[in-house]
Order: sequence, then structure tokens, then C-alpha cells
Amino acid sequence: MEDTLFWIRLQFAFTITFHYHFPQLTMGLAWIIVFFKWRHLKTGEERFGDAARFWARIFGINFGVGVVTGIPMEFQFGTNWAEFSKFSGNIIGQTLAMEGMFAFFLESALIGAMVWGEKRLGPRNHFLATVGVALGSWLSGYFILTTNAFMQDPVGYAAAADGPLQLASLADFLLNPWAMIMFLHNQCAALVTGSFVVAAVGALYALRGRHAEQASLFLKTGTLVGLFSCLLVAFPTGDRQAKMVAKHQPVALAAMEGRFHSGSNAELNLIGQPNVQEQRIDNPIYVPDILSILAFGHASASVQGLDAFPKDEWPTNIELLYYAFHIMAGLGTLFILLMGIANFQRWRGRLETSRGLLWALMLAFPFPYIATAAGWMTAELGRQPWLIFKLYRTSQGVSEVVSGGNVLFTLIGFTGLYFVLGVLYLFLIGREIAHGPHAVSLAGKNLEVSHD
Repeated sequence: MEDTLFWIRLQFAFTITFHYHFPQLTMGLAWIIVFFKWRHLKTGEERFGDAARFWARIFGINFGVGVVTGIPMEFQFGTNWAEFSKFSGNIIGQTLAMEGMFAFFLESALIGAMVWGEKRLGPRNHFLATVGVALGSWLSGYFILTTNAFMQDPVGYAAAADGPLQLASLADFLLNPWAMIMFLHNQCAALVTGSFVVAAVGALYALRGRHAEQASLFLKTGTLVGLFSCLLVAFPTGDRQAKMVAKHQPVALAAMEGRFHSGSNAELNLIGQPNVQEQRIDNPIYVPDILSILAFGHASASVQGLDAFPKDEWPTNIELLYYAFHIMAGLGTLFILLMGIANFQRWRGRLETSRGLLWALMLAFPFPYIATAAGWMTAELGRQPWLIFKLYRTSQGVSEVVSGGNVLFTLIGFTGLYFVLGVLYLFLIGREIAHGPHAVSLAGKNLEVSHD
């Protein structure tokens, strides 16, 4: 059973990590496209219209691959996690159904209009369709995050006599404070991803001397949105998320920081290696008192260490949790620094001519994906060994009729299939970037002429 549990967890981790690369970008791009559409509607400048059409095409490709890679995860609830579905289906089924019935259909119904319906709808209705797509993508994110928030901090439920959970308060469930903070933090991170990608494409065009007008627009928009979203990821959303973990999951906070012993004036470890056997951090570089301040607001606050909890409630992979958290936090700090420099150069009027900075912006676009993946690893590993924190253990949730060999076989199949999808995705995105925003605009105009 332990082998089966390992393969089931690995399969879900692989499929959801691969899948989330796509909605992560669409949720980040959605409001940037709305901004370009709004500016085009307000000013009539075609450069904004070209930008909106170009990024709508990128959005459409991401949306399509995201749908294909998201479906297998839904089936895994019934195949691999059948016992968990029996126990909590009356609760989490609510938001999963809402995501599919309301948010996904809103987004999918309007995305075709956003990508291909500009002429048919007219400027104002097309702008409204674009806003609808953005709202649908973020509403979808909220329902999914509410589901995860219940697993992190269960509220609004009641235990039935025969075991499965029952929904006691839909309002408490949907308005879970953990969900609110997680949603704001996650969506700001999605904006970071979208802004970095926009800035990277602008930097690529600037370095190659192509599409100068669009390169400047992408760089200025991407770096400005990037700076604000990076700051919001750190504060207040990241700060509130950390305080939420400290309050509701202190054992996870202890593992994230490699804090083995309780005490006041807790230091924040910047660098170091967790030594679980000897319960210490090797080669630490730390800042005194900062963890107490971040977790509870004042330096003298006592922060619990892992020694305050039974070992069977410790996260099951402390080392990986520790490194995931520090990768996320470290990259987030570097993002603020990079976008701060970029906006300083933009203010000086030298952004498009600073080749070193352009190279940095172009090569930086994968790192928000890494930071977000590390952030989700932090959240999910920190919750272990529970599927629903303090309520239902991960080992209880797996299907009793699925073997480790079957799961491994399907995992190999997913790996091959997703490799092909990944190559196809990169080809399609690379082709759109190579064509450029003006090529997309001209193609659309030629198509309209042929219809007329």
C-alpha cells in the first residue's frame, strides 16, 4: 500500500504540475489583454489592438492545452483517490462542479469570441467578451483554490454518522479566510508570470531589432505590471499567507524554516541545509528575530519548532519542503530586484537600449513558473501527512483496488503523452512569436477582407 501511495502521489504531482503551467499564464495574461483592449477602445491606436490580438492568440493556445491536461486530474479523484472522494465528495464536489459549470463554461464560451470575433462583435462588445474571459479564468481559479483551502483549513463541514463529511455551511466553505488569502497570493503570482512572459517577448523583439513599437509596449507594460505584482506577492498577500500558516499549520511553518526547536526571537534562515537526523540546520546564514516578526508581528514572539509536535504529524519530506519554500522566497526577492531595475531604466528612457537588462528580462521568463511550482510544493508538502489537515490522512485516501504497477504504467503513458503535447505547444507558441504581432493583425485583416 505504501508503494501504491507513493506512485499515486507522484502521478498526481506530475500531472498537476504540468497542467498548471498553462492556466498560470492564462490567468496572468487575461487582465493584460483587457488592458490592451481598453487602451485600443479608448485611444483608437492600432498598436494596442495589435498587442491584444497577439496575446489573445497566445492565450487561446494555452487555454486549449490547459483543458486537455486538466481532464485527467478530475478522473484521478475517482480512480486513484476513491476513498478520499467518498469521504469528502459532498464538500469538494461543490466547488469542483461550480468551476466546471460556471467559471469554465463562461471562459470557454467567450474565448472564441475574444480570439476570432472582433469584427462580428464590434469594439465595445469585443472588449466585454475579453473582460468575461478574464473574469471566467479568475473565477475558475477561485473555485479550485477554495477546494484546496478546505484541505488546508477545513471549515463549513459536519461529520455524518456513517463517516463521510457533509456540507454544513456553504457560505463558510466558499468564504474560507484561507481561500481568500490563497486566491489573492496565487493570482498575483499568475500576474507575475504573465508580465514576465510579456516583457520577455518584448525583450526578444528589441534584441533582434524587430517590431520596435510592440517591443517597447510589451517591455513597458510587462515591467510595470511585473513590479507591482511582485510586490503584492510579497506583501501583503505573502505576508498574510505566512501568518495564516503560522496560526493554523505551525508544524508546516517549522518544517519550512527548518526550525527544530521552539523558542522566542526566532531567526529567519536564508541559507542552510536541514539535517533532520541531528535536528539542526547545517551551514546556516540567518537574520535574527525576523521569523518571529513575520509570523506573529513582534520579535519576542515564540515560534514553535518541530519538537513541539508528535513525529507522526511532521511533514513527510522536510528537506524537500524546506528547499521548495526557500526557492520560492528567494526567486520572489530576485523578481522584485529585476523589475525594480527595469522600471528605473524605463523611467530614465533607457529600457529598450540596455542590452544586458534585455537579456536578463528575456531569459527570466521560466523562473516565475519555477517559483510557482515551488510555492505549490510548499503548500502541499506542508499539509502532509494529511489530505484534509488534522482530519483525514493521505494514507487513508487512496483507492483500495488500484495497484502501484497500474499507476506506474499510466504515469509512463502520461509522461509520453505530455512530452508530445509539450513539444506541440512550444512549436505553436514559437510560431506565433516568430510571426509577430503585426503578422497576426494583418492575417486577421486579410481574412476579414476575404469574407467581405
